[in-house]
Amino acid sequence: MRIGFVYDLRDQYRAMGYSDEETAEFDSIETIEAIEAALSRLGHQVVRVGHGRDLARRFNGGERFDLVFSIAEGLKGRSREAQVPALCELFEQPYVFSDPLTMAVTLDKAVAKRIVRDAGVPTAPFLVYERDGQDLSGWTHYPAFVKPLAEGTGKGCEKASMVTTPAQLQDAARSILSRYNQPALIESYLPGREFTVGILGTGEDARVVGVMEIVLLTQAGADAGVYSYLNKEECERLVEYRKANDAEASRAATHALAAHRALGCRDAARHDLRSNTTGEPVFLEVNPIAGLHPSHSDLPILASLHGFAYDDLIEEILRHATARYANAPSAPNKSGSTLKSASR
Repeated sequence: MRIGFVYDLRDQYRAMGYSDEETAEFDSIETIEAIEAALSRLGHQVVRVGHGRDLARRFNGGERFDLVFSIAEGLKGRSREAQVPALCELFEQPYVFSDPLTMAVTLDKAVAKRIVRDAGVPTAPFLVYERDGQDLSGWTHYPAFVKPLAEGTGKGCEKASMVTTPAQLQDAARSILSRYNQPALIESYLPGREFTVGILGTGEDARVVGVMEIVLLTQAGADAGVYSYLNKEECERLVEYRKANDAEASRAATHALAAHRALGCRDAARHDLRSNTTGEPVFLEVNPIAGLHPSHSDLPILASLHGFAYDDLIEEILRHATARYANAPSAPNKSGSTLKSASR
């Protein structure tokens, strides 16, 4: 297949003056090269497109691909991860990963929590702090954890995020509102084990790749009790990743699969859960375009722990994407070809 590869390159945005934290969700050149190499080894022709605006220019010029493989996060707005999928749908272009609706609702953590809660998946008590001075006197779930409503990669998650008093809660919520120009999500803090669950596929065909436990190495300087921005950025020295297959991990997998289906996630996703005081895994959030750096991103690390080579992971993502289009009419692209099988 001829694959259009869409991404936000971290170095490009840094050169434009954006900070390390502002570009934390964007990808390094090492990630871009690793994905491109894997796709090439699988027999596909890869066209580096760049970010969403570059893709729009190509579409406007009449160019099409057999498939768009997008890991672009977008820069602005709580629906930014939906921008490239929406563009692909506008131009009737087949693409990998979830559709615009799922991308939008999963980035807004409160919306995602309401949906999975209605599907019977356990969630912690939560509240959205939308404006400065909002009355929080009714909140009684301490300790509490405060983070941005629509960010990823641990942005805004730090030691100060965990609070134990109403005054601390008000200060933390105001800080998020000011720093990130978006509402704060307030949750009851979950003190138990932290899991991430990798899932491949769509709907009833989705399956769990495996469960990974995240163990913070506080003796090495990791932020205690939170998989923070610092811990994620320096995970090689601050985090130990363990394959988890006990009863508690199995419940995490069950909850993640139910959330995956309830939210309409497609092809691949990574679900994050943390256990409560009784040892029950509770849904935190889902990343429908999980990071794909071979050794630094959670999903490839998890896949490796469960016997999946990096190329196999990429191939499975493609296989699930192409299967979604296999039984649908496929309009020819500019060169006259149609969507082909992803198999080697």
